[in-house]
Amino acid sequence: MSSPEHQQSPALIRPAFSELQASELVESVFGLKVTQIQPLPSYVDQNFLVQVPRASKASGDPLKYVLKVNNTESSKNSDLVEVQSHIVMFLKAEGFPTATVHPTKGGSLTSLMSVDSGSETRSYLVRLFSFLPGKPIAQVPVTPKLLYEVGKLAAQMDRSLEKFHHPKISSLHRGDFIWNLRNVPLLEKYTYALGQGKNREMVDWVLKRFNDEIVPKLSCFRECINHGDLNSYNILAETSSKASGDPACHVSGVLDFEDMSQGYYVFELAITIMYMMMESKDPLAAGGHVLAGFESVIPLTAEERGALFLLVSSRFSQSLVMSAYASQLYPENKDYIMITARTGWMHLQNLLSRGQKAVEDIWFETAKSYTAGTF
Repeated sequence: MSSPEHQQSPALIRPAFSELQASELVESVFGLKVTQIQPLPSYVDQNFLVQVPRASKASGDPLKYVLKVNNTESSKNSDLVEVQSHIVMFLKAEGFPTATVHPTKGGSLTSLMSVDSGSETRSYLVRLFSFLPGKPIAQVPVTPKLLYEVGKLAAQMDRSLEKFHHPKISSLHRGDFIWNLRNVPLLEKYTYALGQGKNREMVDWVLKRFNDEIVPKLSCFRECINHGDLNSYNILAETSSKASGDPACHVSGVLDFEDMSQGYYVFELAITIMYMMMESKDPLAAGGHVLAGFESVIPLTAEERGALFLLVSSRFSQSLVMSAYASQLYPENKDYIMITARTGWMHLQNLLSRGQKAVEDIWFETAKSYTAGTF
């Protein structure tokens, strides 16, 4: 699911299909008879959990799918949605716990539906994904082992995507896409939503340091395709029993590739650290466990390590500024939009008050304990 703070542009219209309309859509577009359907949380798109019967000779529980209806703005960029869908399929073939995309009756991965709203005709891209088991990491105990696994998975996905090719891959160069860390300076257009006070001062400090220290270094970072939104609701986990008999959680699914864009390895790591800090009882140490997992696949360069603190702080700033902005646009949805802000300001303040060196010491020493075999 998309991060709840993701903003909705004034031109964007969220789809509003009823359960009956969604059921009819699944049957007409994908050729499947729906036995049960229910809405799933989503902010700017619309998702439904769909159950369909198995083939007549097959036994077992009904098959489950997730119907995704894109908002009007993202539905205009069919090339990008097509590439995202092919990436999901590519990663599945590479052995990652991603969904499969169920084809339409015509064999396509997406279908553009036009709906007459009375005053105008609106178009929505629709896709049908296989349902992935597990609970969001936000709903399970977060252990150092799970954090390490998440960091490792983030690096493995980015590394595997080096092999991904598609004729429309250039659509991942998304220019002014606000959620690419490259575009942190664009936050200046939205900081007015914070008003004046300590929060605004923290964000202004992060923006200045980003412009002064990160922007000149971008050419030193190694490029890759980023998932870009490995938050605690986009990573699923399941519990399994270890040899000792104690339960342990492991990653069972990765969701929501809507924020994919061309970025850098260190961007993926910083975003993942930020979101995993939100779920940990020891937030600063959490960054070290994620870092250790990531570096077991892709060790950072000196330039990337030196930028990590500011990049994590910048992702907090992105999330907090845009949630404040979106909550003003859509006050009726404020409780959902402000989920990150409930604790996010505390985390950002803690980072900045500790200072870069102190935080880096915790992250790097925690990560070092893995390579030294002391963790």
